[in-house]
Amino acid sequence: MPVVIGIDVGTTGVRVLAVDQSGNVVAESTSEYPLYTPRPGWTEQNPEDWWVATQESLHKVIQQVKDEILGLGLTGQMHGSVFLDERGDVIRPALLWNDQRTAKQCEEMTEVVGYDKLISIAGNPALTGFQAPKILWLRENEPENYSKVRHVLLPKDYVRYKLTGEFATDASDAAGTLLLDVKARDWSREILEALEIPLEWLPKVFEGPEVTGYVSQDLADSLGLGSKIPVAAGGGDNAAAAVGTGIIKEGLMSSSIGTSGVLFVHSEEFRPDPSGRIHAFCHAVPGKYHLMGVTLSAGGSLRWWRDLLGGLNYDQLSELASTAPPGSEGLLFLPYLTGERTPHLDPHARGSFFGLTARHDKSHMTRAVMEGVVFSMLDSLQIIRELNVEVNEVRAIGGGARSQLWRQIQADIYRLPIKRTVAEEGPAYGAALLAGVASGIYKDVEEACSLIALRDEVTYPDESRSDLYARYYEVYKSLYPSTKDAMHQLSELASM
Repeated sequence: MPVVIGIDVGTTGVRVLAVDQSGNVVAESTSEYPLYTPRPGWTEQNPEDWWVATQESLHKVIQQVKDEILGLGLTGQMHGSVFLDERGDVIRPALLWNDQRTAKQCEEMTEVVGYDKLISIAGNPALTGFQAPKILWLRENEPENYSKVRHVLLPKDYVRYKLTGEFATDASDAAGTLLLDVKARDWSREILEALEIPLEWLPKVFEGPEVTGYVSQDLADSLGLGSKIPVAAGGGDNAAAAVGTGIIKEGLMSSSIGTSGVLFVHSEEFRPDPSGRIHAFCHAVPGKYHLMGVTLSAGGSLRWWRDLLGGLNYDQLSELASTAPPGSEGLLFLPYLTGERTPHLDPHARGSFFGLTARHDKSHMTRAVMEGVVFSMLDSLQIIRELNVEVNEVRAIGGGARSQLWRQIQADIYRLPIKRTVAEEGPAYGAALLAGVASGIYKDVEEACSLIALRDEVTYPDESRSDLYARYYEVYKSLYPSTKDAMHQLSELASM
């Protein structure tokens, strides 16, 4: 049976998996690489490390697969900036999605382009993680390197360049640059001219399942691949993960609790939030869009709490939390341990327990952490609902999906049923399905996603708990505006 391969260029490593025509994963491999922090708030990686790791894992997967490989698909970390010279060589380490050095450039972008225009064209305000302010930072701080730039790529698209020799990207990943006209699904000349960034530096934009090029013959020979292997455009990591979980029509939303928490909802139309609180991007499905809200420290909050307690694993933490009642007897947790994205867009937001009494113990505090994360994600869902996007089913993914208690808390707080897919393979799986469309195995993304199976178990909301959580949420919503000034003062004091 023929297979396709998905490649996920993540922040900690590359994951490569092979999927057969029936949607089964038949081989997989992961190769890690380092993350560099040359200064506080800076995060960088060497693009060549991505390429070495990709070749290593790709070779291992190809060796495991005995059937014909028909195509490759790409996904990976969004927003990063890879700067190449006229020879296609890397000029300096790539600036990553979580790099925070560009606050000044974000202010400049907002002033030059205009806040409302950024929202209406790019779908988002200027945020430090996005690619465009990184280009401005290079111009202002490393003019010698900037003078050498001839191409600017996103992380997965550097791997594409090494595979095919082509400069290309997809609409969903390009939407995270702040340089794309999201509705038109192509580069915005208006924004580029305002920022004085040359259009010719940017790759051609494709739809997720389109063929962007073919694996070079020399590389194909060295890896043991056949000739004319197509490489699909693919998608940014969240869009590819949504394809892999079947979030390709209205009414469906994924709720991912990993290090961060992400609500991802399909939209037939471009629906930017005028206030910029929630991301509006292109989907990896041709002509479609998505809205996305982000809690920066979701599973990261529980990991922080686990490390403080010491000696407990996540299953034991869930068991401990389940002994406390819903609402944790009047205890709330704000999960702003690394600032917050949606809805506050505040890097100086700080976490806290609120309502502590002498009665509270580790079980209450553990449950409060889990509940606080979901309250934060409910902030995103409320904005989605304000934008008239229907949501009637949630598919839980990420590490939090494996916790029955966390699934129940989500169902009760969202007031929606929670389902899970049988396979939980992440973005690489979605990239493989897009490769299946590009190679002709499936006629379109809808047919590819018809292979995705759901587990029989469904977690339904309990009306009485939902009513109780609604009352807690009203208190939760009041805490950030009430304590914002104190958070900022403490942040300033901590940096002295």
